Amino acid sequence: MSAFDAFPLGQPAFVTNILDRAAHLRRDDEKLFALEQKPSSRAYVVHRDSLLVKREGENVRALLGIDEALKCGANPGTIFLGLRDGAAVFGMGLSQAAAEKLVGREDYSLTELRGMAMQGAIPPDELSAIAMAKSMVSWHQRHGYCANCGTRSAMKEGGWKRDCPACKAEHFPRTDPVVIMLVASGEKCLLGRQKQFPPGMFSCLAGFVEAAETIEDAVRREILEESGIRCTDVQYYMTQPWPYPSSLMIGCSARALNEDIVVDHSELEDARWFTREEAALMLTRTHPDGLAGPHPFAIAHHLLGRWVHDKSGA
Repeated sequence: MSAFDAFPLGQPAFVTNILDRAAHLRRDDEKLFALEQKPSSRAYVVHRDSLLVKREGENVRALLGIDEALKCGANPGTIFLGLRDGAAVFGMGLSQAAAEKLVGREDYSLTELRGMAMQGAIPPDELSAIAMAKSMVSWHQRHGYCANCGTRSAMKEGGWKRDCPACKAEHFPRTDPVVIMLVASGEKCLLGRQKQFPPGMFSCLAGFVEAAETIEDAVRREILEESGIRCTDVQYYMTQPWPYPSSLMIGCSARALNEDIVVDHSELEDARWFTREEAALMLTRTHPDGLAGPHPFAIAHHLLGRWVHDKSGA
Protein backbone atom coordinates (compact mmCIF):
# COMPACT_ATOMS: atom_id res chain seq x y z
CA MET A 1 0.00 0.00 0.00
CA SER A 2 1.44 3.36 -1.03
CA ALA A 3 1.27 6.42 1.21
CA PHE A 4 -1.24 7.99 -1.17
CA ASP A 5 -3.48 4.93 -0.80
CA ALA A 6 -3.01 4.80 2.98
CA PHE A 7 -3.87 8.47 3.49
CA PRO A 8 -6.47 9.60 0.93
CA LEU A 9 -7.47 13.24 0.84
CA GLY A 10 -9.07 14.27 4.13
CA GLN A 11 -7.61 11.34 6.08
CA PRO A 12 -4.10 12.09 7.38
CA ALA A 13 -2.36 9.88 9.93
CA PHE A 14 -3.48 9.61 13.57
CA VAL A 15 -7.14 10.62 12.98
CA THR A 16 -8.92 7.25 12.83
CA ASN A 17 -9.39 5.98 16.39
CA ILE A 18 -10.67 2.41 16.52
CA LEU A 19 -10.57 2.18 20.33
CA ASP A 20 -13.38 2.65 22.81
CA ARG A 21 -11.57 4.77 25.40
CA ALA A 22 -13.80 3.21 28.11
CA ALA A 23 -13.05 6.03 30.55
CA HIS A 24 -15.39 4.46 33.10
CA LEU A 25 -12.76 1.76 33.72
CA ARG A 26 -9.91 4.13 34.55
CA ARG A 27 -10.79 4.45 38.23
CA ASP A 28 -11.23 0.72 38.76
CA ASP A 29 -7.69 -0.41 39.65
CA GLU A 30 -8.80 -3.95 40.37
CA LYS A 31 -10.50 -4.27 36.99
CA LEU A 32 -7.52 -2.81 35.15
CA PHE A 33 -5.12 -5.18 36.91
CA ALA A 34 -7.34 -8.09 35.91
CA LEU A 35 -7.41 -6.89 32.31
CA GLU A 36 -3.61 -6.77 32.23
CA GLN A 37 -3.51 -10.47 33.12
CA LYS A 38 -5.92 -11.50 30.35
CA PRO A 39 -4.37 -13.36 27.38
CA SER A 40 -6.48 -11.25 25.02
CA SER A 41 -5.00 -7.94 26.23
CA ARG A 42 -2.49 -6.17 24.02
CA ALA A 43 -0.03 -3.28 24.20
CA TYR A 44 1.77 -0.73 22.06
CA VAL A 45 5.32 -0.21 23.33
CA VAL A 46 7.13 3.04 22.58
CA HIS A 47 10.58 4.45 23.25
CA ARG A 48 11.08 8.13 22.48
CA ASP A 49 10.05 8.48 18.80
CA SER A 50 10.27 4.76 18.07
CA LEU A 51 7.83 1.86 18.27
CA LEU A 52 8.58 -1.71 19.32
CA VAL A 53 7.46 -4.11 16.58
CA LYS A 54 7.52 -7.87 16.09
CA ARG A 55 9.03 -8.86 12.76
CA GLU A 56 7.12 -11.61 10.98
CA GLY A 57 8.78 -12.26 7.65
CA GLU A 58 8.52 -9.11 5.56
CA ASN A 59 5.77 -7.69 7.77
CA VAL A 60 5.83 -6.04 11.18
CA ARG A 61 3.28 -6.24 13.98
CA ALA A 62 2.94 -3.33 16.39
CA LEU A 63 0.18 -4.68 18.63
CA LEU A 64 1.93 -7.02 21.07
CA GLY A 65 0.73 -9.38 23.75
CA ILE A 66 1.44 -8.17 27.30
CA ASP A 67 3.82 -11.10 27.81
CA GLU A 68 5.68 -10.22 24.60
CA ALA A 69 6.03 -6.62 25.75
CA LEU A 70 7.33 -7.60 29.20
CA LYS A 71 9.84 -10.07 27.75
CA CYS A 72 11.27 -7.22 25.67
CA GLY A 73 11.73 -5.14 28.82
CA ALA A 74 8.63 -2.93 28.68
CA ASN A 75 7.95 -1.09 31.92
CA PRO A 76 5.24 -2.50 34.18
CA GLY A 77 2.58 -0.01 35.16
CA THR A 78 0.72 0.17 31.89
CA ILE A 79 -1.40 3.03 30.57
CA PHE A 80 -4.94 1.98 29.73
CA LEU A 81 -5.76 3.18 26.21
CA GLY A 82 -9.16 1.55 25.83
CA LEU A 83 -10.93 -1.47 24.39
CA ARG A 84 -10.77 -2.93 20.91
CA ASP A 85 -13.47 -5.48 20.18
CA GLY A 86 -13.80 -5.95 23.94
CA ALA A 87 -10.08 -6.61 24.52
CA ALA A 88 -7.99 -4.18 26.57
CA VAL A 89 -5.22 -2.21 24.86
CA PHE A 90 -2.43 -0.61 26.91
CA GLY A 91 0.48 1.73 26.26
CA MET A 92 3.91 0.86 27.66
CA GLY A 93 7.36 2.44 27.64
CA LEU A 94 10.92 1.11 27.49
CA SER A 95 13.93 2.20 29.49
CA GLN A 96 17.14 3.12 27.66
CA ALA A 97 18.78 -0.04 28.97
CA ALA A 98 15.94 -2.22 27.64
CA ALA A 99 16.07 -0.44 24.29
CA GLU A 100 19.80 -1.09 23.96
CA LYS A 101 19.27 -4.81 24.56
CA LEU A 102 17.01 -4.97 21.50
CA VAL A 103 19.80 -3.85 19.15
CA GLY A 104 20.67 -6.62 16.74
CA ARG A 105 17.65 -8.79 17.45
CA GLU A 106 15.87 -10.20 14.42
CA ASP A 107 12.51 -10.98 16.04
CA TYR A 108 11.81 -7.59 17.68
CA SER A 109 13.10 -4.14 16.85
CA LEU A 110 12.61 -0.49 17.67
CA THR A 111 11.72 1.40 14.51
CA GLU A 112 11.11 5.11 14.07
CA LEU A 113 7.34 5.64 14.07
CA ARG A 114 7.16 8.48 11.57
CA GLY A 115 9.10 6.55 8.95
CA MET A 116 6.93 3.45 9.31
CA ALA A 117 3.76 5.54 9.11
CA MET A 118 4.97 7.38 6.01
CA GLN A 119 5.85 4.09 4.32
CA GLY A 120 2.47 2.55 5.13
CA ALA A 121 4.14 -0.24 7.15
CA ILE A 122 1.52 0.04 9.91
CA PRO A 123 -2.22 -0.11 9.19
CA PRO A 124 -3.51 3.50 9.28
CA ASP A 125 -6.34 2.56 11.64
CA GLU A 126 -3.78 1.65 14.33
CA LEU A 127 -1.92 4.96 14.24
CA SER A 128 -4.28 6.91 16.49
CA ALA A 129 -3.93 4.38 19.32
CA ILE A 130 -0.15 4.36 18.83
CA ALA A 131 -0.13 8.17 18.96
CA MET A 132 -2.09 7.99 22.22
CA ALA A 133 0.45 5.56 23.68
CA LYS A 134 3.39 7.69 22.55
CA SER A 135 1.95 10.93 23.92
CA MET A 136 0.96 9.38 27.26
CA VAL A 137 4.26 7.57 27.83
CA SER A 138 6.15 10.76 26.99
CA TRP A 139 3.98 12.78 29.41
CA HIS A 140 4.66 10.39 32.31
CA GLN A 141 8.38 10.38 31.58
CA ARG A 142 8.49 14.20 31.60
CA HIS A 143 6.13 14.84 34.50
CA GLY A 144 7.16 12.49 37.27
CA TYR A 145 7.30 15.22 39.90
CA CYS A 146 4.67 17.58 41.19
CA ALA A 147 4.94 20.98 39.54
CA ASN A 148 3.51 22.55 42.70
CA CYS A 149 5.84 21.18 45.42
CA GLY A 150 8.39 18.95 43.68
CA THR A 151 7.36 15.66 45.33
CA ARG A 152 7.42 12.49 43.27
CA SER A 153 3.86 12.00 41.99
CA ALA A 154 1.99 8.74 41.42
CA MET A 155 0.22 7.40 38.34
CA LYS A 156 -3.55 7.12 38.82
CA GLU A 157 -6.68 6.34 36.81
CA GLY A 158 -5.06 4.02 34.32
CA GLY A 159 -2.33 6.55 33.58
CA TRP A 160 -4.64 9.47 32.81
CA LYS A 161 -3.73 11.36 35.97
CA ARG A 162 -0.86 11.87 38.41
CA ASP A 163 -1.49 12.66 42.09
CA CYS A 164 0.91 14.33 44.48
CA PRO A 165 0.96 12.52 47.87
CA ALA A 166 2.31 15.59 49.64
CA CYS A 167 0.28 18.63 48.54
CA LYS A 168 -2.59 16.63 46.96
CA ALA A 169 -2.28 18.44 43.61
CA GLU A 170 -3.75 16.63 40.61
CA HIS A 171 -1.95 16.63 37.27
CA PHE A 172 -3.47 15.72 33.90
CA PRO A 173 -1.98 15.13 30.42
CA ARG A 174 -1.81 18.21 28.23
CA THR A 175 -2.22 18.72 24.52
CA ASP A 176 -0.66 21.75 22.86
CA PRO A 177 -2.78 23.45 20.14
CA VAL A 178 -0.96 24.33 16.93
CA VAL A 179 -2.47 26.19 13.98
CA ILE A 180 -1.40 25.10 10.50
CA MET A 181 -2.78 27.03 7.56
CA LEU A 182 -3.03 27.26 3.81
CA VAL A 183 -3.04 30.93 2.83
CA ALA A 184 -4.22 31.76 -0.69
CA SER A 185 -4.30 34.81 -2.89
CA GLY A 186 -6.46 34.10 -5.92
CA GLU A 187 -4.79 31.27 -7.84
CA LYS A 188 -1.65 31.27 -5.67
CA CYS A 189 -0.92 29.79 -2.25
CA LEU A 190 1.80 30.56 0.28
CA LEU A 191 4.18 27.77 1.32
CA GLY A 192 7.36 27.87 3.36
CA ARG A 193 10.29 25.60 4.16
CA GLN A 194 12.29 25.05 7.32
CA LYS A 195 15.99 24.22 7.33
CA GLN A 196 15.38 20.65 8.49
CA PHE A 197 13.00 19.85 5.59
CA PRO A 198 14.25 17.48 2.85
CA PRO A 199 15.71 19.35 -0.15
CA GLY A 200 13.03 20.98 -2.27
CA MET A 201 10.17 20.43 0.18
CA PHE A 202 7.72 23.21 0.99
CA SER A 203 4.76 23.03 3.36
CA CYS A 204 2.06 25.06 5.08
CA LEU A 205 3.07 27.55 7.75
CA ALA A 206 2.30 26.62 11.36
CA GLY A 207 2.76 27.78 14.93
CA PHE A 208 1.62 27.29 18.51
CA VAL A 209 -1.50 28.99 19.82
CA GLU A 210 -0.51 31.33 22.64
CA ALA A 211 -2.23 31.90 25.97
CA ALA A 212 -5.62 33.65 25.74
CA GLU A 213 -5.47 33.61 21.92
CA THR A 214 -8.21 32.48 19.55
CA ILE A 215 -7.47 30.10 16.69
CA GLU A 216 -8.27 32.88 14.20
CA ASP A 217 -5.88 35.31 15.88
CA ALA A 218 -3.15 32.68 16.02
CA VAL A 219 -3.48 32.05 12.27
CA ARG A 220 -3.25 35.75 11.47
CA ARG A 221 -0.36 36.35 13.88
CA GLU A 222 1.77 33.39 12.79
CA ILE A 223 1.38 34.16 9.09
CA LEU A 224 2.28 37.81 9.65
CA GLU A 225 5.26 37.02 11.87
CA GLU A 226 6.76 34.38 9.60
CA SER A 227 6.05 35.83 6.16
CA GLY A 228 4.88 39.44 6.48
CA ILE A 229 1.55 38.48 4.90
CA ARG A 230 -1.64 39.85 6.42
CA CYS A 231 -4.68 37.62 6.04
CA THR A 232 -8.40 37.44 6.70
CA ASP A 233 -11.35 35.05 6.23
CA VAL A 234 -9.86 32.35 8.47
CA GLN A 235 -11.80 29.10 8.03
CA TYR A 236 -11.48 25.86 9.98
CA TYR A 237 -10.85 22.64 8.01
CA MET A 238 -9.97 19.72 10.31
CA THR A 239 -7.62 18.66 13.11
CA GLN A 240 -4.87 16.06 13.40
CA PRO A 241 -3.41 14.70 16.65
CA TRP A 242 0.38 14.97 16.42
CA PRO A 243 2.35 12.90 18.98
CA TYR A 244 5.60 14.92 18.86
CA PRO A 245 5.27 14.96 21.78
CA SER A 246 1.56 15.79 22.14
CA SER A 247 0.03 18.46 19.93
CA LEU A 248 -3.24 19.01 18.10
CA MET A 249 -2.75 20.41 14.61
CA ILE A 250 -5.67 22.72 13.80
CA GLY A 251 -5.93 22.98 10.02
CA CYS A 252 -7.25 26.27 8.62
CA SER A 253 -7.38 28.25 5.42
CA ALA A 254 -7.12 32.02 5.05
CA ARG A 255 -7.14 34.72 2.36
CA ALA A 256 -4.11 36.96 1.93
CA LEU A 257 -4.46 40.75 1.90
CA ASN A 258 -1.00 41.43 0.43
CA GLU A 259 1.61 39.46 -1.52
CA ASP A 260 4.94 41.04 -0.53
CA ILE A 261 6.74 38.33 1.45
CA VAL A 262 9.14 39.25 4.24
CA VAL A 263 10.61 36.01 5.58
CA ASP A 264 11.47 35.67 9.26
CA HIS A 265 14.68 33.67 8.83
CA SER A 266 14.70 32.65 12.48
CA GLU A 267 11.57 30.60 11.66
CA LEU A 268 11.81 29.82 7.94
CA GLU A 269 14.51 29.27 5.37
CA ASP A 270 12.26 30.41 2.55
CA ALA A 271 8.63 31.22 1.70
CA ARG A 272 7.10 31.58 -1.77
CA TRP A 273 3.85 31.86 -3.68
CA PHE A 274 2.97 28.83 -5.80
CA THR A 275 0.30 28.53 -8.49
CA ARG A 276 -2.41 25.91 -8.24
CA GLU A 277 -0.74 24.01 -11.09
CA GLU A 278 2.65 24.05 -9.37
CA ALA A 279 1.11 22.87 -6.11
CA ALA A 280 -0.55 19.93 -7.88
CA LEU A 281 2.80 18.86 -9.31
CA MET A 282 4.46 19.20 -5.91
CA LEU A 283 1.87 16.97 -4.28
CA THR A 284 2.50 14.20 -6.83
CA ARG A 285 6.30 14.70 -6.73
CA THR A 286 6.38 15.55 -10.46
CA HIS A 287 7.48 19.21 -10.31
CA PRO A 288 10.14 19.82 -13.01
CA ASP A 289 12.40 21.60 -10.50
CA GLY A 290 12.25 18.74 -8.02
CA LEU A 291 10.06 20.66 -5.57
CA ALA A 292 7.75 18.65 -3.33
CA GLY A 293 4.84 19.25 -1.02
CA PRO A 294 4.19 17.70 2.39
CA HIS A 295 3.76 13.94 2.82
CA PRO A 296 0.19 12.53 2.73
CA PHE A 297 0.41 11.41 6.37
CA ALA A 298 0.56 15.08 7.47
CA ILE A 299 -2.44 17.41 7.60
CA ALA A 300 -0.51 19.98 5.54
CA HIS A 301 -0.77 17.68 2.51
CA HIS A 302 -4.54 17.57 2.89
CA LEU A 303 -4.88 21.34 3.32
CA LEU A 304 -2.91 21.83 0.11
CA GLY A 305 -4.68 19.02 -1.74
CA ARG A 306 -8.09 20.43 -0.80
CA TRP A 307 -7.13 23.82 -2.23
CA VAL A 308 -5.71 22.26 -5.41
CA HIS A 309 -8.78 20.14 -6.11
CA ASP A 310 -11.54 22.43 -4.86
CA LYS A 311 -11.36 26.08 -5.82
CA SER A 312 -14.09 26.86 -3.32
CA GLY A 313 -11.64 25.76 -0.56
CA ALA A 314 -9.37 28.73 -1.26
